[in-house]
Amino acid sequence: MKIDFLSAKDKEFFESSKQVTKAHGPENAKKLRARLDDLDAAQSMEDMRNLPGHWEELRNDRAGQFSARLHGGLRLIVKPQKQPPPAKPDGGLDWPAIDSIYILEVVDYHD
Repeated sequence: MKIDFLSAKDKEFFESSKQVTKAHGPENAKKLRARLDDLDAAQSMEDMRNLPGHWEELRNDRAGQFSARLHGGLRLIVKPQKQPPPAKPDGGLDWPAIDSIYILEVVDYHD
């Protein structure tokens, strides 16, 4: 899958294990690296369904985005590069058609 970032600053952050560890701790840094490696190896978002991280479509103000669990309440948030994103007739995202994403953030949106 093609992975990109919204800014050069984001790319630098996510590719620096030192910065990620400092910001989110060693456990989250380890899990984030694993999720990014999984995304890199995938052909589409469909491949992510059965991998660790409990990938899911988000709703409401985060509709059109996906999240993957890290450690605690932190989530990796990504979105399809194609806008509007490929959708199924029922309105859900068409996971097999999504083959390029943007990495958005690591956040605990449950707070």
